[in-house]
Amino acid sequence: MSKNHEFYWRRLHSLLGIIPVGLFLVFHLSLNFTATGGEDVYNNSVGVMDLVPHWLLLIVEWVVIYIPILFHGLYGLYIAFTAKPNLNEFGTFRNWMFMLQRITGVFLVIFIAWHIFQTRIQKALGADVNFNMMEEIVNNPFMLVFYIVGILAATFHLANGIWSFLVSWGITQSASSQRVATYVTMIFFVLLSIIGVAAILAFV
Repeated sequence: MSKNHEFYWRRLHSLLGIIPVGLFLVFHLSLNFTATGGEDVYNNSVGVMDLVPHWLLLIVEWVVIYIPILFHGLYGLYIAFTAKPNLNEFGTFRNWMFMLQRITGVFLVIFIAWHIFQTRIQKALGADVNFNMMEEIVNNPFMLVFYIVGILAATFHLANGIWSFLVSWGITQSASSQRVATYVTMIFFVLLSIIGVAAILAFV
């Protein structure tokens, strides 16, 4: 792959990680958070999606969710397995963030694929995606831990990805602006993690 092509592929990968994948994650976790209000509140919130025509929902899902996630995930694997971190030479905070970004990215490919299988594919096969479905899934202690780790991996990956996006797109160029961005994105990670974990525990 030429350096010019790789530059643009990486820019596209970075952009899709924020828009629409990152925005969808925030929406998805916020929707799931309605489970803290009880079974009826969650089912009513999820049921709104059934009001959208099936053909339109499929188009939106593929264009806004599945294709961007597929590209971001697969190209992310390429980046993860070709990256050269300097943990042994420079044990700095940013090098650890670099490594964790790659580790969470690889894990999320597995987690998201399984989550889609347990929910969206099951819905296509006739199952109802509702409170009871998620309750049955996390009733298994292993799956509960798996989902909590998946949520934390996703929120970290997005938060740290925003930091990287700001740097790679030239928005935060100075050391001070990058330091401020670190604080802001880590606060965002904590808040979004609380929403995500609270949502999954609501199904227990």
